Amino acid sequence: MGGDFIPWIQKHSPKSESDLVGLDKAFSQMKSFVERHKPGKALLLYGLSGAGKTSSVYALAHSLGLELIEVNASDSRTADQIEAIVGTASKQMSLFSKGKIILVDEVEGVTGREDRGGLTALIKIISESRFPIILTCQDPFGQKHKALRKACTMIEFAPRPHSDVVSFLQHVCEGEGLSCDEDALSIVARRSNGDFRAALNDLQSVANSGKRVTRADVEFLSDREHVERIENALLRIFKTSDPGVARQALDSVAEDLDEIFLWVDENLPKEYLRPEDLARGFEQMSRADVFKGRIMRWQHYRFYVYCYDLLSAGIAVSKDERYKSQVDYKQTTRKLKIWLANMKQMKKKAICEKIAAKTHSSRKQALQATYPYVKSLFKGKGPGAAEGRSALSEFFEFDPEQVAYLER
Repeated sequence: MGGDFIPWIQKHSPKSESDLVGLDKAFSQMKSFVERHKPGKALLLYGLSGAGKTSSVYALAHSLGLELIEVNASDSRTADQIEAIVGTASKQMSLFSKGKIILVDEVEGVTGREDRGGLTALIKIISESRFPIILTCQDPFGQKHKALRKACTMIEFAPRPHSDVVSFLQHVCEGEGLSCDEDALSIVARRSNGDFRAALNDLQSVANSGKRVTRADVEFLSDREHVERIENALLRIFKTSDPGVARQALDSVAEDLDEIFLWVDENLPKEYLRPEDLARGFEQMSRADVFKGRIMRWQHYRFYVYCYDLLSAGIAVSKDERYKSQVDYKQTTRKLKIWLANMKQMKKKAICEKIAAKTHSSRKQALQATYPYVKSLFKGKGPGAAEGRSALSEFFEFDPEQVAYLER
């Protein structure tokens, strides 16, 4: 493509409000926030990748003549790193313009305690900053970001309609002197799932062949990467001995690492029937667990790649040959068993609290001494047992569910 190749996402990045498609309301809210900024609040833009969050900030800074300081939160995670970059920028006057905007991109990369106070440091900087701080995030509604949400004014960047993506691509084609069939643009837009960045990259990839883009040019484009079911990923791991194939199996799975461990643990014994294969498979899984422990203990996030490689390629090559039997992979029942056990304990504790209150003892004493005796009385079958249970129920104020539990 030559040394003068410029990515279109860079070449056609918005410079003003008029360059943004379908973001009039969001841009107006951003502009109002920046112009009226006071210390104590940041602006949090949230929405899916390619929704226009970062490009809108660039357009806003350009249109207002403000310097833009950009920090990727995934690269600056700890309190010291955030203070050194964001904190310093929030205190120094701009050298090149009348003011500045501080953009902290991908703030979900900072996860709380695991990143040594990164979020706490960021919230403190927001409370003191002389300049507007704008954060971006795909999903800010997790518990770990609760305190950050309180420190921010939030603006949602919802997925824009298919027609907006087509309109944007048509504008790019005009700027590039490129002729493009309408149905071809429609296909590119549809496959982007509202991701303007992805749509522009796809258009550039097919536009390199000439000055006209037809439906035939875009037919070969693969569908935008989709979320794969964990069952399909397990099938690819268990039914191949090729580590290259297996390594890609977990790339598009939505489950987090803990869930993947549980799925593998549940289904590995069903698939690997030879003891030596099963032993090697669990050995790979145990090594992945060691790396997971180091991530939790030392925040060595680069070890994630080893976890996924061991759980995919490692397990795939643990067998001597592929098993031909068909296995119906199931979600682990361990969580359900734990939940049922917890529910059972909760019922038991509630009963013991009532016993303790009536017998003027501690719950521990009621659990160890009185509860076994009361339960034996409720399970009694002799004469007068029903009357005894009724009297005990009335005395301890047990509800029907607790009575049924004691009678089991």
